[in-house]
Amino acid sequence: MQVLTVTQAMSYLRELIETDMLLADVWISGEVSGPRTQPSGHTYFTLKDAGAQIRGVFFRPQFAQKRRMLDYLTQGAQVVCHGRLSVYEARGELQVVVDFIQPEGVGLRHAQFERLRAQLEEEGLFDASRKRPLPVFPKRIGVVTSQAGAVFHDICNVLTRRWPLAEVVLAPTSVQGPDAQYGIVSAIETLNELGDLDVIIVARGGGSVEELWAFNEEPVARAVFGSLIPVVSAVGHETDFTICDYVADLRAPTPSAAAELVAPDTFDIRSRVRGVLNYAVAGMEQRINLQRSGVETLLARSRRTATDVNRQRQRIDDMLQRTFRAVAAQERQRRDHLRRCQAQLQALDPQATLDRGYAVVHKGGTVVSSIGAVGQGDALVIKVADGGFPARVDAPGQRRSRSKAAAPKRNGTSGQSEGVQPVLFP
Repeated sequence: MQVLTVTQAMSYLRELIETDMLLADVWISGEVSGPRTQPSGHTYFTLKDAGAQIRGVFFRPQFAQKRRMLDYLTQGAQVVCHGRLSVYEARGELQVVVDFIQPEGVGLRHAQFERLRAQLEEEGLFDASRKRPLPVFPKRIGVVTSQAGAVFHDICNVLTRRWPLAEVVLAPTSVQGPDAQYGIVSAIETLNELGDLDVIIVARGGGSVEELWAFNEEPVARAVFGSLIPVVSAVGHETDFTICDYVADLRAPTPSAAAELVAPDTFDIRSRVRGVLNYAVAGMEQRINLQRSGVETLLARSRRTATDVNRQRQRIDDMLQRTFRAVAAQERQRRDHLRRCQAQLQALDPQATLDRGYAVVHKGGTVVSSIGAVGQGDALVIKVADGGFPARVDAPGQRRSRSKAAAPKRNGTSGQSEGVQPVLFP
Protein backbone atom coordinates (compact mmCIF):
# COMPACT_ATOMS: atom_id res chain seq x y z
CA MET A 1 0.00 0.00 0.00
CA GLN A 2 1.34 3.43 -0.94
CA VAL A 3 1.54 5.99 1.83
CA LEU A 4 0.82 9.59 0.74
CA THR A 5 1.80 12.72 2.51
CA VAL A 6 -0.86 15.26 3.26
CA THR A 7 0.51 17.52 0.55
CA GLN A 8 0.46 14.69 -1.99
CA ALA A 9 -3.08 13.74 -1.05
CA MET A 10 -4.36 17.31 -1.32
CA SER A 11 -2.50 17.91 -4.60
CA TYR A 12 -3.97 14.74 -6.08
CA LEU A 13 -7.43 15.76 -4.92
CA ARG A 14 -7.00 19.25 -6.40
CA GLU A 15 -5.87 17.85 -9.78
CA LEU A 16 -8.74 15.35 -9.74
CA ILE A 17 -11.32 18.06 -9.12
CA GLU A 18 -9.89 20.65 -11.52
CA THR A 19 -9.68 18.18 -14.42
CA ASP A 20 -13.34 17.22 -14.05
CA MET A 21 -15.24 18.94 -16.87
CA LEU A 22 -18.44 19.20 -14.88
CA LEU A 23 -16.78 20.74 -11.85
CA ALA A 24 -14.83 23.17 -14.03
CA ASP A 25 -18.05 24.93 -15.11
CA VAL A 26 -20.56 24.98 -12.26
CA TRP A 27 -23.34 27.27 -11.06
CA ILE A 28 -23.90 27.34 -7.28
CA SER A 29 -26.60 29.24 -5.43
CA GLY A 30 -26.55 30.03 -1.72
CA GLU A 31 -26.46 32.62 1.02
CA VAL A 32 -23.39 34.83 1.44
CA SER A 33 -21.74 34.65 4.84
CA GLY A 34 -18.68 36.43 6.25
CA PRO A 35 -17.50 38.34 3.13
CA ARG A 36 -14.16 40.07 3.56
CA THR A 37 -11.99 41.90 1.06
CA GLN A 38 -8.23 41.78 1.57
CA PRO A 39 -5.85 44.69 0.76
CA SER A 40 -4.86 42.73 -2.34
CA GLY A 41 -8.40 43.20 -3.66
CA HIS A 42 -9.39 39.53 -3.42
CA THR A 43 -12.71 38.81 -1.66
CA TYR A 44 -13.26 35.70 0.46
CA PHE A 45 -16.70 34.51 1.61
CA THR A 46 -18.78 31.43 2.39
CA LEU A 47 -21.77 30.12 0.45
CA LYS A 48 -24.19 28.09 2.53
CA ASP A 49 -27.68 26.68 2.61
CA ALA A 50 -29.61 24.70 5.17
CA GLY A 51 -27.54 21.56 4.73
CA ALA A 52 -23.96 22.55 3.74
CA GLN A 53 -21.47 25.31 3.06
CA ILE A 54 -18.45 25.88 0.80
CA ARG A 55 -15.67 28.44 0.74
CA GLY A 56 -15.60 30.92 -2.12
CA VAL A 57 -13.01 33.32 -3.49
CA PHE A 58 -13.57 36.15 -5.97
CA PHE A 59 -10.19 37.35 -7.17
CA ARG A 60 -9.63 41.02 -7.71
CA PRO A 61 -11.68 42.01 -10.79
CA GLN A 62 -9.94 44.04 -13.47
CA PHE A 63 -12.98 45.56 -15.15
CA ALA A 64 -15.70 47.84 -13.83
CA GLN A 65 -18.50 45.44 -14.72
CA LYS A 66 -17.05 42.73 -12.50
CA ARG A 67 -16.18 45.22 -9.77
CA ARG A 68 -19.89 46.02 -9.56
CA MET A 69 -20.50 42.36 -8.69
CA LEU A 70 -18.83 42.97 -5.34
CA ASP A 71 -22.00 44.80 -4.28
CA TYR A 72 -23.83 41.46 -4.35
CA LEU A 73 -21.41 39.93 -1.78
CA THR A 74 -23.09 41.26 1.34
CA GLN A 75 -23.93 39.37 4.51
CA GLY A 76 -27.08 37.27 4.04
CA ALA A 77 -27.50 38.01 0.34
CA GLN A 78 -28.87 35.19 -1.83
CA VAL A 79 -26.69 34.88 -4.96
CA VAL A 80 -25.94 32.60 -7.88
CA CYS A 81 -22.21 32.17 -8.60
CA HIS A 82 -20.42 30.69 -11.55
CA GLY A 83 -16.96 29.26 -11.31
CA ARG A 84 -14.87 26.16 -10.90
CA LEU A 85 -14.24 23.91 -7.92
CA SER A 86 -10.73 23.63 -6.57
CA VAL A 87 -8.82 22.69 -3.40
CA TYR A 88 -6.71 25.05 -1.31
CA GLU A 89 -4.04 22.62 -0.08
CA ALA A 90 -2.63 24.89 2.64
CA ARG A 91 -5.89 24.66 4.60
CA GLY A 92 -7.28 21.51 3.10
CA GLU A 93 -10.42 23.32 2.05
CA LEU A 94 -12.69 22.77 -0.91
CA GLN A 95 -13.53 26.12 -2.52
CA VAL A 96 -15.20 27.58 -5.53
CA VAL A 97 -13.20 30.08 -7.58
CA VAL A 98 -15.92 32.51 -8.68
CA ASP A 99 -15.78 34.52 -11.91
CA PHE A 100 -19.41 35.70 -12.02
CA ILE A 101 -21.98 36.68 -9.39
CA GLN A 102 -25.68 37.39 -9.90
CA PRO A 103 -28.49 37.96 -7.38
CA GLU A 104 -30.67 34.87 -6.97
CA GLY A 105 -34.04 35.00 -8.71
CA VAL A 106 -32.83 36.56 -11.94
CA GLY A 107 -32.88 33.29 -13.84
CA LEU A 108 -30.20 30.88 -14.99
CA ARG A 109 -30.39 31.88 -18.65
CA HIS A 110 -29.95 35.52 -17.80
CA ALA A 111 -27.09 34.69 -15.45
CA GLN A 112 -25.35 32.66 -18.15
CA PHE A 113 -25.85 35.49 -20.63
CA GLU A 114 -24.41 38.09 -18.26
CA ARG A 115 -21.48 35.89 -17.31
CA LEU A 116 -20.45 35.27 -20.93
CA ARG A 117 -21.01 38.93 -21.82
CA ALA A 118 -18.78 40.05 -18.93
CA GLN A 119 -16.11 37.48 -19.86
CA LEU A 120 -16.00 38.45 -23.54
CA GLU A 121 -16.06 42.14 -22.72
CA GLU A 122 -13.11 41.63 -20.42
CA GLU A 123 -11.26 39.88 -23.25
CA GLY A 124 -11.90 42.83 -25.57
CA LEU A 125 -14.29 41.18 -28.03
CA PHE A 126 -16.72 44.11 -27.75
CA ASP A 127 -14.18 46.91 -28.22
CA ALA A 128 -15.40 49.57 -30.63
CA SER A 129 -11.84 50.07 -31.89
CA ARG A 130 -11.81 46.61 -33.53
CA LYS A 131 -15.14 46.99 -35.33
CA ARG A 132 -14.62 47.35 -39.08
CA PRO A 133 -16.56 49.63 -41.43
CA LEU A 134 -18.82 48.04 -44.01
CA PRO A 135 -17.96 48.33 -47.71
CA VAL A 136 -19.80 51.13 -49.49
CA PHE A 137 -20.52 49.20 -52.69
CA PRO A 138 -20.46 45.45 -51.91
CA LYS A 139 -20.17 43.01 -54.81
CA ARG A 140 -20.77 39.74 -52.94
CA ILE A 141 -22.79 39.40 -49.75
CA GLY A 142 -22.76 36.26 -47.64
CA VAL A 143 -25.80 35.22 -45.57
CA VAL A 144 -25.79 32.76 -42.65
CA THR A 145 -29.36 31.65 -41.91
CA SER A 146 -31.86 28.89 -42.51
CA GLN A 147 -32.72 28.15 -46.12
CA ALA A 148 -36.27 27.20 -45.26
CA GLY A 149 -37.25 30.34 -43.36
CA ALA A 150 -38.55 33.64 -44.67
CA VAL A 151 -35.45 35.53 -43.49
CA PHE A 152 -33.33 34.74 -46.54
CA HIS A 153 -36.14 35.68 -48.94
CA ASP A 154 -36.70 38.98 -47.13
CA ILE A 155 -32.98 39.79 -47.39
CA CYS A 156 -32.92 38.93 -51.12
CA ASN A 157 -36.01 41.05 -51.80
CA VAL A 158 -34.48 44.08 -50.10
CA LEU A 159 -31.14 43.64 -51.90
CA THR A 160 -32.87 43.20 -55.27
CA ARG A 161 -34.78 46.42 -54.76
CA ARG A 162 -31.91 48.50 -53.36
CA TRP A 163 -28.72 47.08 -54.87
CA PRO A 164 -29.29 44.49 -57.63
CA LEU A 165 -25.60 44.62 -58.58
CA ALA A 166 -24.61 42.48 -55.58
CA GLU A 167 -24.40 38.68 -55.62
CA VAL A 168 -25.88 36.90 -52.59
CA VAL A 169 -24.14 33.74 -51.31
CA LEU A 170 -26.12 31.63 -48.82
CA ALA A 171 -24.44 29.39 -46.24
CA PRO A 172 -27.49 27.43 -45.01
CA THR A 173 -27.57 26.26 -41.41
CA SER A 174 -29.94 25.52 -38.58
CA VAL A 175 -30.46 28.56 -36.36
CA GLN A 176 -32.36 26.89 -33.51
CA GLY A 177 -31.73 23.95 -31.25
CA PRO A 178 -28.86 22.57 -29.14
CA ASP A 179 -26.63 21.86 -32.14
CA ALA A 180 -27.37 25.09 -34.03
CA GLN A 181 -24.28 26.81 -32.63
CA TYR A 182 -21.99 24.38 -34.45
CA GLY A 183 -23.81 24.87 -37.76
CA ILE A 184 -23.56 28.67 -37.43
CA VAL A 185 -19.84 28.46 -36.69
CA SER A 186 -19.29 26.15 -39.67
CA ALA A 187 -21.26 28.47 -42.00
CA ILE A 188 -19.21 31.50 -40.95
CA GLU A 189 -15.97 29.61 -41.49
CA THR A 190 -17.16 28.37 -44.91
CA LEU A 191 -17.88 31.90 -46.11
CA ASN A 192 -14.48 33.05 -44.87
CA GLU A 193 -12.82 30.28 -46.84
CA LEU A 194 -14.36 31.63 -50.06
CA GLY A 195 -12.29 34.76 -49.54
CA ASP A 196 -14.04 37.03 -52.05
CA LEU A 197 -16.99 38.24 -49.98
CA ASP A 198 -17.38 41.84 -48.87
CA VAL A 199 -19.72 41.36 -45.88
CA ILE A 200 -21.56 38.59 -44.00
CA ILE A 201 -25.06 38.80 -42.54
CA VAL A 202 -25.82 36.43 -39.64
CA ALA A 203 -29.62 36.46 -39.43
CA ARG A 204 -32.59 34.84 -37.73
CA GLY A 205 -36.20 35.82 -37.21
CA GLY A 206 -37.77 36.60 -33.85
CA GLY A 207 -38.39 34.06 -31.12
CA SER A 208 -38.10 33.30 -27.43
CA VAL A 209 -34.86 33.42 -25.44
CA GLU A 210 -34.50 29.66 -25.80
CA GLU A 211 -35.03 29.83 -29.58
CA LEU A 212 -32.39 32.56 -29.96
CA TRP A 213 -29.97 30.96 -27.50
CA ALA A 214 -27.66 29.53 -30.17
CA PHE A 215 -26.49 33.12 -30.84
CA ASN A 216 -25.57 33.47 -27.15
CA GLU A 217 -23.12 30.59 -27.21
CA GLU A 218 -19.40 31.28 -26.84
CA PRO A 219 -18.32 29.38 -30.03
CA VAL A 220 -20.60 31.56 -32.17
CA ALA A 221 -19.25 34.71 -30.54
CA ARG A 222 -15.66 33.68 -31.15
CA ALA A 223 -16.42 32.68 -34.77
CA VAL A 224 -17.89 36.13 -35.43
CA PHE A 225 -14.90 37.76 -33.74
CA GLY A 226 -12.45 35.68 -35.78
CA SER A 227 -14.12 36.35 -39.13
CA LEU A 228 -11.84 38.06 -41.64
CA ILE A 229 -14.94 39.53 -43.31
CA PRO A 230 -17.06 42.20 -41.57
CA VAL A 231 -20.13 40.67 -39.92
CA VAL A 232 -23.58 42.19 -39.44
CA SER A 233 -25.72 40.55 -36.75
CA ALA A 234 -29.49 40.55 -37.40
CA VAL A 235 -30.96 38.17 -34.83
CA GLY A 236 -34.55 38.46 -33.62
CA HIS A 237 -36.49 41.67 -33.33
CA GLU A 238 -35.34 45.14 -32.35
CA THR A 239 -35.75 44.43 -28.62
CA ASP A 240 -33.78 41.18 -28.73
CA PHE A 241 -30.08 41.35 -27.85
CA THR A 242 -27.65 38.45 -28.18
CA ILE A 243 -23.94 37.99 -27.56
CA CYS A 244 -23.55 37.82 -31.34
CA ASP A 245 -24.88 41.40 -31.55
CA TYR A 246 -22.17 42.68 -29.20
CA VAL A 247 -19.32 40.94 -31.04
CA ALA A 248 -20.42 41.73 -34.61
CA ASP A 249 -19.07 44.74 -36.45
CA LEU A 250 -22.61 46.09 -36.72
CA ARG A 251 -25.98 45.16 -35.21
CA ALA A 252 -29.18 45.41 -37.24
CA PRO A 253 -32.58 45.39 -35.51
CA THR A 254 -34.06 42.97 -38.10
CA PRO A 255 -32.81 40.89 -41.05
CA SER A 256 -34.49 43.28 -43.52
CA ALA A 257 -32.77 46.21 -41.82
CA ALA A 258 -29.46 44.36 -42.15
CA ALA A 259 -29.95 44.15 -45.92
CA GLU A 260 -30.60 47.90 -46.00
CA LEU A 261 -27.48 48.60 -43.94
CA VAL A 262 -25.06 46.54 -46.05
CA ALA A 263 -26.25 47.77 -49.47
CA PRO A 264 -26.76 51.31 -50.74
CA ASP A 265 -29.94 52.42 -52.46
CA THR A 266 -29.51 52.85 -56.22
CA PHE A 267 -32.06 55.67 -56.25
CA ASP A 268 -30.15 57.43 -53.50
CA ILE A 269 -26.88 56.91 -55.38
CA ARG A 270 -28.39 58.39 -58.53
CA SER A 271 -29.70 61.35 -56.59
CA ARG A 272 -26.34 61.90 -54.94
CA VAL A 273 -24.52 61.62 -58.29
CA ARG A 274 -26.89 64.18 -59.81
CA GLY A 275 -26.32 66.46 -56.85
CA VAL A 276 -22.56 66.10 -57.15
CA LEU A 277 -22.71 66.77 -60.90
CA ASN A 278 -24.92 69.81 -60.42
CA TYR A 279 -22.62 71.07 -57.71
CA ALA A 280 -19.58 70.48 -59.92
CA VAL A 281 -21.21 72.21 -62.89
CA ALA A 282 -22.28 75.16 -60.76
CA GLY A 283 -18.82 75.42 -59.26
CA MET A 284 -17.20 75.23 -62.68
CA GLU A 285 -19.53 77.89 -64.07
CA GLN A 286 -18.80 80.13 -61.11
CA ARG A 287 -15.10 79.64 -61.56
CA ILE A 288 -15.33 80.31 -65.29
CA ASN A 289 -17.28 83.51 -64.62
CA LEU A 290 -14.68 84.63 -62.12
CA GLN A 291 -11.88 83.86 -64.56
CA ARG A 292 -13.75 85.62 -67.37
CA SER A 293 -14.22 88.69 -65.20
CA GLY A 294 -10.52 88.67 -64.36
CA VAL A 295 -9.57 88.35 -68.02
CA GLU A 296 -11.88 91.21 -68.99
CA THR A 297 -10.36 93.38 -66.28
CA LEU A 298 -6.86 92.59 -67.50
CA LEU A 299 -7.85 93.31 -71.09
CA ALA A 300 -9.34 96.66 -70.13
CA ARG A 301 -6.22 97.52 -68.19
CA SER A 302 -3.99 96.45 -71.07
CA ARG A 303 -5.99 98.61 -73.46
CA ARG A 304 -5.47 101.61 -71.21
CA THR A 305 -1.77 101.02 -70.75
CA ALA A 306 -0.93 99.63 -74.19
CA THR A 307 1.24 101.66 -76.59
CA ASP A 308 -0.56 103.54 -79.40
CA VAL A 309 0.66 101.64 -82.44
CA ASN A 310 -0.46 104.28 -84.95
CA ARG A 311 1.36 106.96 -83.02
CA GLN A 312 4.50 104.86 -82.97
CA ARG A 313 4.16 104.26 -86.68
CA GLN A 314 3.94 108.02 -87.26
CA ARG A 315 7.02 108.56 -85.11
CA ILE A 316 8.86 105.93 -87.11
CA ASP A 317 7.85 107.65 -90.39
CA ASP A 318 9.14 110.98 -89.03
CA MET A 319 12.39 109.38 -87.96
CA LEU A 320 12.79 107.76 -91.38
CA GLN A 321 12.18 111.08 -93.14
CA ARG A 322 14.71 112.85 -90.93
CA THR A 323 17.15 110.02 -91.53
CA PHE A 324 16.67 110.25 -95.29
CA ARG A 325 17.14 114.03 -95.21
CA ALA A 326 20.28 113.68 -93.07
CA VAL A 327 21.68 111.04 -95.38
CA ALA A 328 20.89 113.20 -98.46
CA ALA A 329 22.51 116.27 -96.87
CA GLN A 330 25.59 114.26 -95.94
CA GLU A 331 25.72 112.85 -99.43
CA ARG A 332 25.59 116.39 -100.92
CA GLN A 333 28.36 117.47 -98.55
CA ARG A 334 30.53 114.57 -99.61
CA ARG A 335 29.86 115.24 -103.30
CA ASP A 336 30.81 118.92 -102.87
CA HIS A 337 33.96 117.89 -101.03
CA LEU A 338 34.72 115.41 -103.79
CA ARG A 339 34.28 118.08 -106.43
CA ARG A 340 36.65 120.41 -104.54
CA CYS A 341 39.23 117.66 -104.22
CA GLN A 342 38.86 116.85 -107.88
CA ALA A 343 39.37 120.52 -108.80
CA GLN A 344 42.45 120.65 -106.62
CA LEU A 345 43.79 117.49 -108.21
CA GLN A 346 43.12 118.89 -111.64
CA ALA A 347 44.88 122.11 -110.70
CA LEU A 348 47.93 120.15 -109.59
CA ASP A 349 47.94 117.88 -112.63
CA PRO A 350 51.23 118.42 -114.61
CA GLN A 351 49.34 117.92 -117.82
CA ALA A 352 47.11 120.82 -116.96
CA THR A 353 50.21 122.96 -116.47
CA LEU A 354 51.45 121.96 -119.87
CA ASP A 355 48.03 122.70 -121.34
CA ARG A 356 48.43 126.29 -120.12
CA GLY A 357 51.57 126.74 -122.31
CA TYR A 358 54.31 125.68 -120.00
CA ALA A 359 57.12 123.32 -120.98
CA VAL A 360 59.48 121.01 -119.12
CA VAL A 361 63.16 120.77 -120.06
CA HIS A 362 64.85 117.39 -119.66
CA LYS A 363 68.55 116.62 -119.85
CA GLY A 364 69.40 112.98 -119.90
CA GLY A 365 65.98 112.11 -118.40
CA THR A 366 66.38 114.64 -115.61
CA VAL A 367 64.32 117.80 -115.30
CA VAL A 368 66.44 120.91 -115.67
CA SER A 369 65.63 123.29 -112.86
CA SER A 370 68.71 125.50 -112.92
CA ILE A 371 70.84 127.15 -115.61
CA GLY A 372 73.82 125.72 -113.92
CA ALA A 373 72.66 122.25 -114.89
CA VAL A 374 73.29 122.82 -118.60
CA GLY A 375 76.17 123.94 -120.65
CA GLN A 376 76.84 124.96 -124.19
CA GLY A 377 76.27 122.13 -126.61
CA ASP A 378 74.11 119.97 -124.17
CA ALA A 379 71.31 118.00 -125.82
CA LEU A 380 67.92 118.69 -124.29
CA VAL A 381 64.33 117.44 -124.69
CA ILE A 382 61.54 119.96 -124.44
CA LYS A 383 58.21 118.56 -123.26
CA VAL A 384 55.04 120.49 -124.15
CA ALA A 385 51.28 119.74 -123.87
CA ASP A 386 50.98 117.55 -126.94
CA GLY A 387 54.47 115.98 -127.02
CA GLY A 388 58.18 116.87 -127.06
CA PHE A 389 60.97 117.87 -129.32
CA PRO A 390 64.82 117.90 -129.09
CA ALA A 391 66.92 121.00 -128.55
CA ARG A 392 70.58 121.95 -128.04
CA VAL A 393 72.15 124.68 -125.96
CA ASP A 394 73.94 127.20 -128.22
CA ALA A 395 75.11 129.60 -125.56
CA PRO A 396 75.30 129.64 -121.81
CA GLY A 397 72.23 130.84 -119.98
CA GLN A 398 71.91 133.99 -117.97
CA ARG A 399 70.87 133.82 -114.31
CA ARG A 400 67.82 135.89 -113.40
CA SER A 401 68.41 138.30 -110.58
CA ARG A 402 66.09 137.78 -107.49
CA SER A 403 64.25 140.66 -105.97
CA LYS A 404 63.73 141.06 -102.25
CA ALA A 405 60.11 140.15 -102.70
CA ALA A 406 61.01 136.97 -104.37
CA ALA A 407 58.81 134.01 -103.67
CA PRO A 408 59.92 131.59 -100.93
CA LYS A 409 61.80 128.48 -101.86
CA ARG A 410 59.79 125.43 -102.70
CA ASN A 411 60.94 121.88 -102.14
CA GLY A 412 64.49 123.11 -101.41
CA THR A 413 65.11 124.43 -105.03
CA SER A 414 66.22 127.86 -106.10
CA GLY A 415 67.38 129.78 -109.19
CA GLN A 416 64.33 128.95 -111.33
CA SER A 417 63.76 131.32 -114.26
CA GLU A 418 60.85 133.69 -113.95
CA GLY A 419 57.76 132.24 -115.46
CA VAL A 420 59.21 128.70 -115.62
CA GLN A 421 57.58 126.06 -113.37
CA PRO A 422 59.49 122.79 -113.35
CA VAL A 423 57.17 119.79 -113.16
CA LEU A 424 57.66 116.09 -113.50
CA PHE A 425 56.73 114.96 -116.96
CA PRO A 426 54.97 111.67 -116.86
